[in-house]
Amino acid sequence: MQKVGVVGAGGRMGQEVCRALAAAADLELVAAIDPGAVGQPAGDLAIAGDLAALYEGGAEVVVDFTVAEALRVNLPTYAHHGIHAVVGTTGLSAEDLETAAALFTGSPANAVVAANFAIGAVLLLRFCELAAPHMDGVEIIELHHDGKRDAPSGTALQTAAGIAAAREASNAGPFAADPTTDTVLSGARGASGPAGVHIHSVRLPGLIAHEEVLFGALGQSLTLRHDSYDRRSFMPGVLLAVRSVPELPGLTVGIETLLGL
Repeated sequence: MQKVGVVGAGGRMGQEVCRALAAAADLELVAAIDPGAVGQPAGDLAIAGDLAALYEGGAEVVVDFTVAEALRVNLPTYAHHGIHAVVGTTGLSAEDLETAAALFTGSPANAVVAANFAIGAVLLLRFCELAAPHMDGVEIIELHHDGKRDAPSGTALQTAAGIAAAREASNAGPFAADPTTDTVLSGARGASGPAGVHIHSVRLPGLIAHEEVLFGALGQSLTLRHDSYDRRSFMPGVLLAVRSVPELPGLTVGIETLLGL
């Protein structure tokens, strides 16, 4: 049975991960860590305040749903102690991923870092890559709960990057430049992401995680959308990564390869 620890166990995603691990017959929750929730229950455990609980519990894999600042401190510890890491923390930069790759290339442990563990969201990204070479323009609207700290979301940035890469690989060339010349309100056209793809971020109470990608071409449009209505939607992808990470050398970004995409 694989022994797993959760860092960020007091957060909404961390709590859901703890419940999913407790329900999995082949996985054992051996440590739950969150300095802001010490003593609160996590399955049969009480939440601890520091990473020492991972070593004391004999964790082989750690699932980290914290914040970028904390993850930058945590990752070297996981790599140093040979604990495989599954990371759902968002707001990571390209430099953060480069650092993670270096850490786990030189470690006996491996890591999976994913902007989104919902299988439907991963499929959406793949569908966007298929559509990108055949359409004339695209914009992304990502919608999340009002407690999300980063904008745009990591999923939206990954979607834009995938679209840009698909255009380049197919020799379709860049999309036409934005013709807007008079922006009455600053930010009305959203942010300009990879390849100039516009990304619009919505933050509202009641939302969980949603993304809509609108493609346009002469006389037609194509809309692709994924909605996570419950944080349980992320758990199959998280558990897949937990079970797979020991066999994935170094750093794996995204769960596409785990799904054969």
